[in-house]
Amino acid sequence: MQIFRTPREMQDFVRESRRAGKTIGFVPTMGAFHAGHLSLMRRAASENDVAVVSLFVNPTQFNEAADLAAYPRDEAADARLAESAGIQVMYAPDASAMYPPGFATTVSVAGVSEVLEGATRGPGHFQGVATVVAKLLNAVACDRVYLGQKDAQQVAVLHRMIRDLDFDVDVVVCATVREPDGLAMSSRNARLRGDDRTRALALRHGLDAALGEIARGERAMERVQMAGLRAMHEKGVDPEYFAIVDPTSFMPLARLNGDVLIAVAARVGPVRLIDNELVHVS
Repeated sequence: MQIFRTPREMQDFVRESRRAGKTIGFVPTMGAFHAGHLSLMRRAASENDVAVVSLFVNPTQFNEAADLAAYPRDEAADARLAESAGIQVMYAPDASAMYPPGFATTVSVAGVSEVLEGATRGPGHFQGVATVVAKLLNAVACDRVYLGQKDAQQVAVLHRMIRDLDFDVDVVVCATVREPDGLAMSSRNARLRGDDRTRALALRHGLDAALGEIARGERAMERVQMAGLRAMHEKGVDPEYFAIVDPTSFMPLARLNGDVLIAVAARVGPVRLIDNELVHVS
């Protein structure tokens, strides 16, 4: 596996791959790989001639210095895992390569970036995400970019950015990968200790309770939401939000009909977790 450190190195490689008629699949990440990341990488490797993963812990999307400092980093271990998943190229720039002196350009996506995660984590969060992914897409110039459904709002923000700015790339959204007990896989799960690991299942229980109400025919938004909140409270967790929204705009729904996203975020001990479920309601 090749590792590139600068945009120019990455762009030169892509240029040669294009000349050879090869397709390129790309998985943008911040490292600390788990089975969820590896599933994206395997799909990228299976659907393209060249599979690229990026590893960059992007400081501009963290609203808490402690969260940035605690984010796990082990490039050597990540490189081994990525290669085992079929990745041929890792793009691993440092902050000075991504944000050189005098860097002054940001990408903001109005509307979808301003609610839920955007409201909770602040306006800089999705601005940081959109800016860094725009830079990564310019460096990698892939045919397909692979994103995980667990970060549903991030996916919606990037979909909108890619459409609005005419990036020539297909977005492939892959299902959330879960632990055997249902907890969505996340790099932050490693920081859950003792009872917090069990309490973290409150997010899954809340989603299941809401889905159960819908499956039983409930269409009153407030009742579905309350079922999810009760299930989480029973597990000793109060969510930052438990929302039922349009999966594209992330705006509140007037009624339960068509494609619906149920999204939840909560702090469990020192760890902030998110999860969601997409359901079609008829």
